[in-house]
Amino acid sequence: MKKIWIMIIAVGMAYSASAQNDVVTKLFNDYYNNPDFTKVSVSSKMFELFTNIEPGDENEKEVLEAISKLKGLKVIATDSAKNAGKLYADAIKKISGNGYEELMEVKDAQENMKFMIKEGNGIINELVMVVGGNKSFYVMSLYGEIDLKKISKLSKSMNIKGMERLGQLDKREQE
Repeated sequence: MKKIWIMIIAVGMAYSASAQNDVVTKLFNDYYNNPDFTKVSVSSKMFELFTNIEPGDENEKEVLEAISKLKGLKVIATDSAKNAGKLYADAIKKISGNGYEELMEVKDAQENMKFMIKEGNGIINELVMVVGGNKSFYVMSLYGEIDLKKISKLSKSMNIKGMERLGQLDKREQE
């Protein structure tokens, strides 16, 4: 009986991990064949390769530790969308309410940006960033075990557009 429960739990965990970014995967698939979009998909193997690097200092050590817990990264982006506002609104509608919680929203005259997370057992499993501007539209999904402070440092070192806003979370926590 004990073995059956262990198998059921293992299958359930595997299913939840594969369905973890199901809504975002569908969103990516919607634009996959559109030549106006740039598509990027980074597998866990790529992140594993980074963990073989010897850290030079404490900062690099933290970044490598954050990378080691990531399972993947997906990005779709375009700077030539005629209807970027609608794409942004549609993406937010599809993602919101599917187990994602809003983390932060930034609006200015040029673009709207929203960060959402999906948690399980107190651990952030996915971070989604959606950006919509005049003609630009971006969706980024980072999944695995995510520490926001370390991911903020990682994004600074990789110069990922929009992710520098995560640094604002550190400032808010200190206030």
